Amino acid sequence: MGSNRSRKGFREEGDDPSQTSDPLGLFRSRMPPGAEPPAPKPRYGLAILKALEQLGLDDTADAAAVKTRYKDLVKRLHPDANGGDRSNEDKLREIIRAYNYLKSVKLA
Repeated sequence: MGSNRSRKGFREEGDDPSQTSDPLGLFRSRMPPGAEPPAPKPRYGLAILKALEQLGLDDTADAAAVKTRYKDLVKRLHPDANGGDRSNEDKLREIIRAYNYLKSVKLA
């Protein structure tokens, strides 16, 4: 099989790729020159989303946000901070469990 070198748009090694014809604009970048593409949004499973929900965060939270939110909730719900009131003890356990899970999956 040969190649038709006389065909319009044929490139040889070393040719400038910007000289290739693209009549439909399929390979043209839609972003302005010099702009970087946006980072893809991470997709989490249901367990991670539920753990984030326990902490009151959405799926855009990063590790620093998870840690600060956890510290804030523990300070607020701990019985020592509430004068020995144990009414929030179950909620505190759920928050600690959610944070430990997020740490195990390397999100916190």
